[in-house]
Amino acid sequence: MTTDAASRRARREGLGVALATSAYGISFGALAVASGLDIWQTCVLSLVMFTGGSQFAFIGVIGAGGVAAAPAAIASSGLLGVRNVAYGLRMAPVVGTSPWRRIVAAHFTIDESTAVALAHEEPKARRLGFWVTGVGIYLGWNLTTLLGALLGDVLGDPKQYGLDAAAAAAFLALLWPRLRQRQAIAVGVAAAVVATVLTPVLLPGIPVLIAALVAVVVGWTNWFAPRRPPRPADQPRTDAGGDPQGPGGELEGLP
Repeated sequence: MTTDAASRRARREGLGVALATSAYGISFGALAVASGLDIWQTCVLSLVMFTGGSQFAFIGVIGAGGVAAAPAAIASSGLLGVRNVAYGLRMAPVVGTSPWRRIVAAHFTIDESTAVALAHEEPKARRLGFWVTGVGIYLGWNLTTLLGALLGDVLGDPKQYGLDAAAAAAFLALLWPRLRQRQAIAVGVAAAVVATVLTPVLLPGIPVLIAALVAVVVGWTNWFAPRRPPRPADQPRTDAGGDPQGPGGELEGLP
């Protein structure tokens, strides 16, 4: 594929992802107003925070526990936002070396912009995919947040229209393809069980934080990761090309 063709493909994919992702900003806007935020607070949250998972976590905890749950809401949303740090490290060589460009790119480094960028091999296509997706979602998400907040303020309870389920369905769609390995499935099931058991007895937001510790513990101990079979002691080592090596590290049969 030529560079121009790859760039056109990256642009199309970025615009498509931006349109699809922006659509459920309506759900966020409506739910935020229903959780007690006013329209301007809702819009500022999208403008400044701009990471869907963290935003939904924040308003979910605030809606359940009110202002008293604000520390747990901040902790929950911050915990979900940590993943963007890893994305930033991966995207640093993609967006360029200019300090200002990297500063601006930090705000647009989200799941979708990272995924579209890494789906391409050409450096120009990667860069274009990142910027088109990130900026496109930022504009669309904030417009639909405003629309959802206005609709939620006028129409009342968003649960009547199923908007409360839209966010959960979107997150499930993102999570499901990742549940292919035993360790990922174990983390998902264990975290869900912990959160479900603790939700009725703890303050809002706290069960989410405790459930997150499940992933930390499993990842640290590597309990469910596939184990590589040990190499037999008498099996000869090989060099990079697959040729057998002797005990001294020199290729056998060579002077």
